[in-house]
This record gives sequence, C-alpha cells and structure tokens, in this order.
Amino acid sequence: MAVKDDVEIVKARIDKRDYRRVVLSNSLQVLLISDPVTDKCAASMNVGVGYFSDPAGLEGLAHFLEHMLFYASEKYPVEDSYSKYISEHGGSTNAFTSSEHTNYYFEVNTDGFEEALDRFAQFFTKPLMSPDATMREIKAVDSENKKNLLSDGWRMNQLQKHLSDEDHPYHKFSTGNWDTLEVKPKARGLDTREELLKFYDENYSANLMHLVIYTNESLDKIQNLVEEKFQDIRNTNKSCFHPCGQPCKSEHLQIVVRAVPIKQGHKLRIAWPVTPEIHHYTEGPSRYLGHLIGHEGEGSLYYILKKLGWATSLSAGESDWSLDFAFFSVVIDLTDSGHEHVEDIIGLLFKYIELLQHSGVCEWIFQELSAICETKFHYQDKIPPSDYVVDIASNMQFYPVKDWLTGSSLPFKFSPNVIHMILGQLSADNVRIFWVSKNFEGHTDKVEPWYGTGYSLEKITGSVIQGWMASAPNENLHLPAPNNFIPTDLSLKVVQEKVKFPVLLRRSTYSALWYKPDTLFSTPKAYVKIDFNCPYAGSSPEAEVLVHIFTQLLMDYLNDYAYYAQVAGLYYSITHTDGGFQVTLLGYNHKLRILLETIVEKISTFEVKTDRFSVIKEMVTKEYQNMKYQQPYQQAMNYCSLILQDHTWPWIEQLDLLPALQVEDVAKFVPLMLSRTFLEFYIAGNIESHEAESMVKHVENVLFNYSKPLCKPLFSSQHLVNRVVKLKSGMNYFYPSECLNPENENSALLHYIQVGRDDFKLNVKLQLFALVAKQPTFHQLRSVEQLGYITVLLQRNDCGIRGLQFIIQSTEKSPGNIEQRVEAFLKMFETKIYEMTIDEFKSNVNALIDVKLEKHKNLREESSFFWREINDGTLRFDRRDHEVEALRQLTLQELIDFFNEYVKVGAARKKTLSVRVHGNRHSSEYKAEVSDPHLARIDNIFTFRRSQSLYGSFKGLSGQMKL
Repeated sequence: MAVKDDVEIVKARIDKRDYRRVVLSNSLQVLLISDPVTDKCAASMNVGVGYFSDPAGLEGLAHFLEHMLFYASEKYPVEDSYSKYISEHGGSTNAFTSSEHTNYYFEVNTDGFEEALDRFAQFFTKPLMSPDATMREIKAVDSENKKNLLSDGWRMNQLQKHLSDEDHPYHKFSTGNWDTLEVKPKARGLDTREELLKFYDENYSANLMHLVIYTNESLDKIQNLVEEKFQDIRNTNKSCFHPCGQPCKSEHLQIVVRAVPIKQGHKLRIAWPVTPEIHHYTEGPSRYLGHLIGHEGEGSLYYILKKLGWATSLSAGESDWSLDFAFFSVVIDLTDSGHEHVEDIIGLLFKYIELLQHSGVCEWIFQELSAICETKFHYQDKIPPSDYVVDIASNMQFYPVKDWLTGSSLPFKFSPNVIHMILGQLSADNVRIFWVSKNFEGHTDKVEPWYGTGYSLEKITGSVIQGWMASAPNENLHLPAPNNFIPTDLSLKVVQEKVKFPVLLRRSTYSALWYKPDTLFSTPKAYVKIDFNCPYAGSSPEAEVLVHIFTQLLMDYLNDYAYYAQVAGLYYSITHTDGGFQVTLLGYNHKLRILLETIVEKISTFEVKTDRFSVIKEMVTKEYQNMKYQQPYQQAMNYCSLILQDHTWPWIEQLDLLPALQVEDVAKFVPLMLSRTFLEFYIAGNIESHEAESMVKHVENVLFNYSKPLCKPLFSSQHLVNRVVKLKSGMNYFYPSECLNPENENSALLHYIQVGRDDFKLNVKLQLFALVAKQPTFHQLRSVEQLGYITVLLQRNDCGIRGLQFIIQSTEKSPGNIEQRVEAFLKMFETKIYEMTIDEFKSNVNALIDVKLEKHKNLREESSFFWREINDGTLRFDRRDHEVEALRQLTLQELIDFFNEYVKVGAARKKTLSVRVHGNRHSSEYKAEVSDPHLARIDNIFTFRRSQSLYGSFKGLSGQMKL
C-alpha cells in the first residue's frame, strides 16, 4: 500500500498541473503528475547509483548496465520489443549514467502509456541479460567510447578527473570500453555478465530509486497504476553511496596544467574545489558569484578582456557537483593574443575576486538576481514531458519534497556570510588552472591514459599569483549597473480573435509581416524574427564569409548592452543565412521593442572597428579550421547538403579566402549587401497586431525611409529562391571522400533516398514508413550487427523536398560495407512490410496521427513550426490537419506501393545518393573505390550539381505572395 504525502510542493503560478508524492511499500518514492491537456505521457526512473560505484578494474560497468536493461525482460522476452513498442506508439526513450545516478526515461502517445509503463517497470524487476546480448552491447559501449576519443569535451573532462586523488571515485573513467569490460576482466578470470548481474542485484534497490510519472489521467488512477507495476521492485535497504570529501589533495591544487586539444583555439579553465551549493541552495552563493564573475556588461572581467582583445567568451559557475564536493569554474575562450597574456588574465580574474571581497556582498544585486529567478520560474515554458520528468527525478535525489520542482532555481535568502564563505574558497591556495592550446604540441611530457591527451604539469604558489595580479593591466573593473531590462509588466494582452495560424498582416515593397497572437500559452512573452533577404549576400563564397563576419561583429558590438537583456530573460541572436541574415528575439515582451530598436540602429550605423575585426576574423577562421575535426557522420551530412542544395558554398573555399580579408572588404561589402534588401517578419506571442505593425514601420523607416536610405527594395527579379537538385529516377549516385581528420578511425555512410516535393499524401506515406522502419533499423544494424553506436534512420526535408536518410558511423566497417548492410536490411524489411497485418497498419497510422495532433508546448516551438513554412515558401500552416486527413484515408496497399516505388532495393524509379566518408582504418578502401556498375560516382560536387535538373522552388516573390 502506498503512503500519500501532504507536503505542499512549490509550483509555478501559471502551472495548472496536479502533483502528488507517494511512497510505495518498498520505499520507492514517486511523484505523480496529472496534466489533462497533455498529448504525451512520460516516466523517468532515477536510480541512485552511477559510475562512482563501478568495481575496480571494471570501469564503465554502471554505464554498460544502463545499456543492457533496454534489451529484454522475463515478461517481455523478445529482444528490443520495449524500444519497438515505444517507437510504434509515437514515442522515444533513452537513458544516461552520471557519477551518482543513472536515469531511464521514455515518452509515448497517451493511448500507449499503460503498456509502455509496464514494459519499463520490468527494467527494475526482472530484466533478461542474455550472454549473446551482453557481448554485443560491450561492442556498442566500445563504439560509443571510440566516438568520444577525439572530442575535446570528453578529453579535458577526463584530464581534470585524472589529476585528482586516485582513491576518490571522481578519478574514474566513466564510459568503459572493450578493454575494461572484456579484455581485462577475462584476464583476471572474471565473467563480465556475472559481474553485471551481481552489480544489478547489489545496487538496484527500490529505496535508492525516484520515479516520476506524467499522464493525462487523474492522480488516483495513476497511483493505482504505479502501485500495481512498481511494488515488486526489491528493496534491499541499500545505503546510498557517497564519496568522502573533496577529490583533490594538496598536490592537485596550485597547479597549472598545459594540455593539447584536438581542435584549434586556446581555452583557459580556472577551477576551485568549493562547498557544494546544494547545502545552501536557498542562499544561492555560487549562483550569485557566477552571475558577477560571468557578467559581460561594462566593467566586468569579460568586458575588460574583450576590450584588450584577449577573450571571445567567458562563463562562470558551479560544475561537477555532488552532495560531497563541487568545483567552481571560470572558462575563458582566448584569442591568440590572449594566449600570450594568460598570466595577466589570471591576474585580472583574481583582481575581480578581490574586488568582490572588498565590495562586500551587495543586497541589491542578490535581490535583483532573486527577482529574475522568480519570474523565470513562475513564467517558465512548458517543455516536452520526457525532459520535465528527467529534471524532476534528478531533483528528487537531492532536494526536500517541497522543492522537487524548484530545485535550486529560487534563491531567496540573503546570506552574506554564506556567499563570503564560498568567495573565500576562490583563493590562490585552492586553484587548479587548465590551459589548453595546440601551441603546446610537442612540449608536453605526460599522457592521460584513457584518451591519450598530452599534458604537462607545473606547481605554482600563492605569491606567483600575487605577482600576476600586480603586473596585470590596471583596468577599471567594477560591479554591474542595475538591470533595466527586468520586466515589470507581465500582463497578458486580450486577443479578440482565436486565430490558429499566422496571417499576412501587412506587406509593402520593403517587407512582409506574418503575425500570430498567442492563443495557447498565456505567458507574457513574444517571438520576433526578421529575415534580411539580401541577394548580394549569397552571391559567392567570399560574400558568405563576409556576412558571417558582419553578423559576428554585430553581436560583438551589442554584447555589453544586450547582455543585461539576456540575464533578464530576453534572448536575441543574429545569424547568417544562405541569402542574408536573421535577427531573432524571444522572451518577455515588456521591453523587447527597446532591444529590437537598438539592434536595428546598430545595423543602420554599422562601422567596422579594426581591433574587433581582427578578433572576429581570427575566431571565424578557427571555426572553419575546426570543421575538419567534426565527426565523420557530420562531414557526410555537410557533403550531402552541398550536393543537394543549389547556391551553397563549401567551407573549405571560405577558409582559403579568410587570410586575405581586410577591414576594408567588410566596410565596402556591408553597404552593398544592404543596398537591396527585402525583410520578412514573423511576430508572435503577447503582442497586439497594431504593436507588430508599429515595429515593422519603425524598422522600415530606419532602413529605407531616411534622407539617405541604407536599403532599397528588391527588384522583382531579385527575390531569393531556394532550389534543390532533382536526382534522376532509377539512378544511384555515390560521393566518396576521406575523413578530413587523418587521425579519426571512424568511417561514416549517409544513404539518402529522395522521394519528392512536399505533398500531403506523399508526406504521410514517407512519415509512416519512417515510423515503422526506425526501430527495426536501429535494432538490426546497431544492436544485432553492431555496425556502430551512431545508427539512425531519419526523414530529410530540404526546402520542401522530402526524403529518407540512413546515417551510420563505424570503426569496424568501411562505408561500402555499411551500404551493403543497409541494402540487406531493406531486403529483409521488405518481407515485414508485405506481411504487415491490417491491425498493425492501423495501429501505426493511429500512432502517427497522435503525433501530428500533438499541440505545441511553447511559443518557441510553435514559432519554429510556422517559420519553417514561411522560410521554405510552402505556407501550409494547416499542414497537420491535411496530413491527418490524408493518413485517415491511407491504405496498407498504398504504403506497400510507396515502398515498392521509392524505397525497395532495385526499384525502377528509386533515387539514391550515398555519401561515404572513410576514416583512417578504411583509407585503403577509399583509394580502391571504383565506380560500381550499379552506381554513378560523383567526382566533383559542383560539376555534378550544375549538370542536374532542379526542383521548382516553393518560394514565390515574398513581397507579392498570392494567398
């Protein structure tokens, strides 16, 4: 029998969901959430055991167990039937292993929830871990680790752990690999499967678990369901494992570590072991200090470093925390000049910390931060149920019941002593400095064992840092000003008409305005996007790289002013596009217009500052240089876009151009680019139509209507279109390439099947096939054949041209070999399609209908959906209704006919494109790659693209659209 809890759980003002905490007889703690309007149900189980509990010599066992629980159970013995059920009911599932907990979760359509929950519960009662599956999944864990070996994030994280107390679990290698889970255990006479079962029996106890259930049912009904399905989880009263104390001894402090990354660039991470904020979460000491040390407004540390040309980003706050230890970290991306002034930078950081000590803890800053946090919590957007349950299940392990929803997000107790205590721990005696740069290559004398990162280590003293402080530039560091962007008007506008879709509210020769008031979310927020269509922007590789530099300079110039808006919950971005650039704003509507007008003014008065140009050019150059270090599957995706999308330019040409670009090139280009412009606006949310029109008129006046206008309207012949290569029917093309990073062992295949132009009937056949085939693809090619950790089947949409793509990355198989396995899978799947029963067909159709009828959860999600229609030119805002109708009329025979025409191996009209990226293990296959009689080889992307027909664009003349 479960025990109900009457503790009141703090929830957001606008949250209409009901919550109940219950404790089952086996001590499993559960939070039930009833949301009558949800389209999706979800569950998350947080098990209080992570890789800190891995036995010595079996690194990665907890992570390996997480993988294994997905396979099968005594009640549901068919391998992979859990994931298949979730997929067929419009859902998704995943898990992750961290230091002290492992989280399993899923999301599914409402009608599939009860059985999905039953299958999920078997993870924790009677899982089957067959010997065959065990061996295959060790290979999957090894493949996952190989994917991470050339990732700087994984490498540097492990280096920090390596340089800690060997007896502390923080020191451990978390993911595991073939060596730790197969070779070494076998050499010691251990059976990994037996160790796995033992680990499960010893650690997976109900009293260490926290479960969150999110459904559309009543709390009483959910409670009955949970009692029935989870009461059989064993409770062995296992005590929660906690490491003792901080993971750093004196020899791990006062160190400077120089390390060699994979990618270009220089990074500085300064970290201190501190008291975990979880013990003082209502006082928020690390949040307060992170807010100030990480600030970017005038007088801040970052503002000074940026002014000196030494840094391109800075963040600060608590990281790697648990109940027993935490680190406070400051992470700075350095310029080449900053790399030469690291001692000065560290000196300035300690000067800022000294300023905080001398200034005392400011109550007004704390109260301002507290108010921002409170508004953010009470007006938070709804997020997907799976994300929501994971967040809460993780909180339940650490916080009292009343704060399960808030976690540490609501600091409200002003406590100078607690903040001073943490500030005191950010001392020169306590510091760990990690300095990462390619410049250290060939100058290191140590190697981290798991990832092979080269590094050297130097001890420093407090007096050395005092010297750095004394010699650092004498800059005017000071505390931030009061934040004028904090919204004070959170009222909701009255919407006269409950419109479902955007309307073209206004158009002129200068612009088009699409408007959609908020009729669903009832939050005081707005979304504004301005798409600058500039024909000169996409005219050459040089033009595109100049637009990129221009947008980065704009963001750079705005930063110290607009940072206050971002802190207050008003976000903005300026990004380059194939045909110009976009300005996007999202957040509280109260002061949004102030920020918008400032951005437009900066565009209209744009001038290139020589010192900032040098920094941004260097940053963009490194960004392009680092493209070669992308994962092979990402490189394959880039090549595929380059082959299919007309008027796209290769980054390698842009990289070649960069060294010669000068300030004058940007100064000449920007007025030329803006000289012919068409603006497409999308304005949505808590904004009235007259306000939206007023915004547009203001922007038009600034850009087009001054005495010397910056912009002129486009000629009708200049309106941009986006066109896609139309592959020839019955043709199979392939593009072979070598991985750009010669050290990468992974190879990748992107196998693309082009279906055709956006059409409701055709779309739903494609979507239904993808739904039916997605999980079998993963199971056969990833779980059974173990081709590689990254194995997915996805739909693809290039400007309204639809298709399918298999994406697989592997160390074991060459791209050509993987392609053979994809074709073998399609031949095998052909039988399944032909043997599908009417009931199975209807079940899948209903699952897809449920997915389509799912409501948008927040303004950003809704706006992204509608903007895609505008950007592609398809303008099918009622797409979901039409596609649901098409699905209801679809027959099984039509799905089979679709498969036979578009997907079946050897189909007469099938159109495929295979992009093969060869890692160093398979470079010999690349050299031997010859044209197969069944395949047409692409040797030059641009020769090929120019020789092909193009699909017609959906994009009409934006300013003169026929509606």
